[in-house]
Amino acid sequence: MLFVNPRWFFLLSFLSGICMGLTVAPINAYFLAWFALAPLWVLVVKSKQTKSLWIPLLWGMGYHGVALSWITGIHPMTWLGVPWLASLAIALFCWAFITLWGAALVTVWAGMLRFFTQGELKFITPYSPFIRILIGTTLWCALEAFWSLGSLWWTSLSYTQSPHNLAILHLGQISGSTTVTAAIVAVNALFAELWIRKEDRKKISLIDYSLPIIALVVFHGVGFWLYSQPLQDTTSKAVKVGIVQGNIPNTIKLSPLGFRRAIAGYTTGYNKLVEEGAQAVLTPEGALPFYLDKIKTSSLYQAIQEKGVVAWVGGFAQQGSSYTNSLFTITGNGEVFSRYDKYKLVPLGEYIPFSEVLGGLINRLSPLEAQQIPGNPNQIFDTPFGRGIVGICYESAFAEIFRRQAAAGGEFILSPSNDAHYSAAMPAQHHAQDIMRAIETDRWAARATNTGYSAFVSPHGKTLWISGHNTYETHLETIYRRQTSTLYVRWGDWLTPVLLVTSGGVLLFRRLAKNNSM
Repeated sequence: MLFVNPRWFFLLSFLSGICMGLTVAPINAYFLAWFALAPLWVLVVKSKQTKSLWIPLLWGMGYHGVALSWITGIHPMTWLGVPWLASLAIALFCWAFITLWGAALVTVWAGMLRFFTQGELKFITPYSPFIRILIGTTLWCALEAFWSLGSLWWTSLSYTQSPHNLAILHLGQISGSTTVTAAIVAVNALFAELWIRKEDRKKISLIDYSLPIIALVVFHGVGFWLYSQPLQDTTSKAVKVGIVQGNIPNTIKLSPLGFRRAIAGYTTGYNKLVEEGAQAVLTPEGALPFYLDKIKTSSLYQAIQEKGVVAWVGGFAQQGSSYTNSLFTITGNGEVFSRYDKYKLVPLGEYIPFSEVLGGLINRLSPLEAQQIPGNPNQIFDTPFGRGIVGICYESAFAEIFRRQAAAGGEFILSPSNDAHYSAAMPAQHHAQDIMRAIETDRWAARATNTGYSAFVSPHGKTLWISGHNTYETHLETIYRRQTSTLYVRWGDWLTPVLLVTSGGVLLFRRLAKNNSM
C-alpha cells in the first residue's frame, strides 16, 4: 500500500476522521465529506493487519470526537453545586462515551465489510468493486438507521452538509437523511475503489477516473432540481410569527434572579412583537422554567390575555412526582389550547441511561435528580392556525419525530431549544439539524432558543433570519402553512430496506452462482 509501515495506517485513518469532523460547525468545511471517508475504505479493504479494527476505531474517534467536542462546554457546572473536578469528570465522561459509541459503530461497519470481502463470504472479491460499494453503502445506512433508534444520536454523515450544501440536502425529501448519507458513502467508495485499483496496478480507464465525479454531479443535480421547485405559498396560509430570545444564562436560570429576568424579558418581547403585528409568539424551551400553575400567575400570561394573541410558551408540566419539558399553546383568552411534551430526552442531562449501572456514579458526582419523564411518542399538536410540528431541543436530530407529525397533518415546524450550556458551535450544529428537518418535510420552521441561534427557515432550507449568540433579541417573520407531502413524509426511510434487500439478493445470487460452478 501507499505506506509500508502499519503505523502510517493508523495515523492516516485518524487524520481522515478528523477531516470528516471539520465538516461541521464551527469549521463547516463540508466539501471534505466527499473524500474524507475514502482512506478508511481503502484501509479496511486492503489492510491485513491483525489489529486492523483499530483503524476504523481511530477514524470514528477522529470524526465524532471533533464534531462533538462542544459537549465539553457543560463544564464548569459549579453553578449547580457540582465541584470543579467532578464537573470536569462529568464533561469528559460524556464526551468520551458518545465519541466511543459512534466509533464503535464505525468499527462494526468495517468488520462487516471485511467479512464480506475477506472472510468466509469472500466470493465478493476485490474484482467486484461495485458490489463492494453496494454492500458498504448499505451497511453504513443500516447502522445509522439502527443508531437513530436509540438516544445517543447526532452525528449522521448527512449533517456534514448542513447548512451550506442545500442542493444535496434536498435528497432528504426522497428518503430522509439516509439518502444524503448514501450519496456521501457511495462517492467516497468510488474514490476509494479507484485508489485500490491503482494500488493493485490494474488498468484504469478514463471512465474509472470519471465515475466519482459523475456520481457527485448526478447527486447534486437531482438535489438542485428539487431545490429549484417553486414553493407556491399563498397569503391565505400566512402566519406572522414572532420569536423572543430571552438570553437567560444557565448560571442564573433556575435562581430567583433568573425567574425575574425571564418573566420580564419574555413579557416585554411578547408585547413588542404584538405591537409589530405578530399573530403568534414563540418562546424557547423552558422559557419560564416552572409549572403551568405558576406560569398562569406571570405577567406574560396576563399580557397574553390583554393582547389576545397566541403564545407558545416553554415550561414544565407536572406528572405526579415527575414532570415533562413542555410547550404550551396559550390562546388570547388564557386557554391552554394544546401541549407537547418532549419525547427524546438528553442522556445524563435529562435522564440517566443504564441507571442500574451509572445511577450511583452520577448521583455521587452531581446533586441533580433525574425526575424528568418523556412524553408520548405519538403526540399531535393542534393550534388555532392548524396542526403544528414540534421538536424540543435535542429532538431536532431525530427526523422521524418530524416526519410522523408531518404525515399526521402538521403544517409548520416549531423548534424551541435551550443551548445555553455550550459554545456557539453547538447551536450552529443544532440550527443545521433544523434546516434538514425543514427540507425533508417541506415545511417552514421557526426556531426559538434561549441564547442563540434563533432562526426562521424556509422549506428549501434558506435561513431567512438568524439571531446573534448570547444576545437578547426579538424578530417577526411570516411563515406559511403547507400540506405538501414529500416521498420521505409518505414512506419514511424506504431506501434502507431497499438497499438491504438488494444487497441480500446480490449476495444470495453470487453464492448460488459460485456453488453451481463448483
